[in-house]
Amino acid sequence: MQTIVCQTTAAPALFTAEGMVGVIFLLTVTLVLTGAVIAVNAQRLVRAVAGLAICFTGLAGVYYFLLSPFLAMMQLLIYVGAVSILIAFGIMMADPEEKRGVGMKNRSPLAGPLAFSTGALMFAALTVLGLKTQWQVFPRQGTFDIKAVGMALLTTHSLVFELISIVLLLAIIGALVLAQRGRN
Repeated sequence: MQTIVCQTTAAPALFTAEGMVGVIFLLTVTLVLTGAVIAVNAQRLVRAVAGLAICFTGLAGVYYFLLSPFLAMMQLLIYVGAVSILIAFGIMMADPEEKRGVGMKNRSPLAGPLAFSTGALMFAALTVLGLKTQWQVFPRQGTFDIKAVGMALLTTHSLVFELISIVLLLAIIGALVLAQRGRN
């Protein structure tokens, strides 16, 4: 049996292909974090939806770097396209003259520290769980290329594909009908 020895090499230079890939990956991660911060901290709902769309776009880039271009495209189509537009429809249908800070008057002073400590505890527990778990690598079954997935969607699973498109069409028609009734 031959032993594989890994030799350490110097870090890739910034102006090489590996360096640029690392920079682009860091930009996509920054896009995810920036969009999430905008979505959580925005005072206006429209800006929160824009931040959510930015976060979803960055997540599509992360999927692409994980060598899954099909998931990246579905992330763009479904979440950036459909979900963000659906939330924007919900914002358009909401009453524009709502009072500001409706849910903030009975807030406990312990809510912030309690939420932070709960989040930190869950992060620590998941980190310990992730480091102590023996992860198994399962062999791939199939090629999982985009052409095979597309052929499966349009042949074997065509009924499911069509039902999903009908449900999305009904959701759009329902949102338009509700928006029209709300304007009258």
